[in-house]
Amino acid sequence: MSTDTSRAAVPSRTAARRASSLLTSKPWLRLTLLLTAPLTWLVLVYVVALAALLVTALWSVDSFTGEITRSLTFDNIKEIATESLYRTVTLRTIGVAAAVTIIDIAIALPIAFYMAKIASRRMQRVLVIAVLTPLWASYLVKAFAWRSVLSDDGIFEWASSKIGMGTPGYGITAVIITQAYIWLPYVILPIFAGLERVPNSLLDASGDLGASAWQTLRTVVFPLLKPAIIAGSIFSFSLTLGDYITVNIVGGANQMLGNLVYTNVGAANNLPLAAAVALIPIVIMIGYLTAVRRTGALENL
Repeated sequence: MSTDTSRAAVPSRTAARRASSLLTSKPWLRLTLLLTAPLTWLVLVYVVALAALLVTALWSVDSFTGEITRSLTFDNIKEIATESLYRTVTLRTIGVAAAVTIIDIAIALPIAFYMAKIASRRMQRVLVIAVLTPLWASYLVKAFAWRSVLSDDGIFEWASSKIGMGTPGYGITAVIITQAYIWLPYVILPIFAGLERVPNSLLDASGDLGASAWQTLRTVVFPLLKPAIIAGSIFSFSLTLGDYITVNIVGGANQMLGNLVYTNVGAANNLPLAAAVALIPIVIMIGYLTAVRRTGALENL
C-alpha cells in the first residue's frame, strides 16, 4: 500500500516542480496570476457598476405610472446641465470640498511634520495611534457629536460667548467644520508617510548651506512632499463630494450633490435622475485626477 502511495505522489511532485520552474522563468505569468483576481473583482464591482449607472441615467420615469421606462434618452443629462438648481448645488459642493481639503492640508502638514521629523519613536507611535483612533468611531457618532457641539446651547456657543464671538450654527460652515474633522486622518497619514521618505540629510544639508527653515520647507520639503499632499487631497476632496449624511445632520436647509441623489432615490422615486446627478461628482473627480496626473505627481506616489 505504501509503495503504491509513493508512486502516485511522484507525478504530483514532478508537476509541482514544473509549475514552480515555469513561474520562476516567466515573471509576467506570476504577475498575471497575482493580478487576475483583484482586476476581475475591480471590473465587476467598479467598471460594470459605473456602466450600469450611465445606462440608468439614460432611462426615464413615466410621469403617470411612476414606472421606469428603459428607452434611452438624454433628458436627465439635459436637465442637470441646464437647470440652475443643479449648477448651484454643484458649485456649492465643489466649494465645500475644496474648503475641507485646504483646511485639512493646513492642519495635517504641521502635525505630520512633527510626527515624522521631530517626535521620538515612542511619541511617534503614540501620535499615529491618536490619529487612527477617530477612525475606529462610527461616522454617525462623530457627525452627531459635532451637531451637539454646534447647537445653540452647545459647547461651541458657550466657549465663543466667553470671548465675544458668534456661533456658526447649522449650515455650510458647520458642514465644513464637521467634514474637515472626519476626513483629517485620511490627509495626515499620506503626508506623514511622504515626510518619512524625505531624507534627514537633505534637511541638514539645506541648513548647512545657509537656508532658513522656511526656505528649506519651500525649496526642499514641499517639492518632495507634493505627491503625498495630492494623495491626501484626493481622499478628502472625493469623500466630501459624495457625502450626504453630514449635510443632513448639520447642514440645515442646504443641499449638496449627495443629498440630491438620496432625495431622488428615496422621496422622489426617480432612479434615472439620481443616476444622472451621481455622474456629476464622477466627472469632477475624473477632471481632478486628469489635472493632477498632468503635473506628474501621481507617478511619484
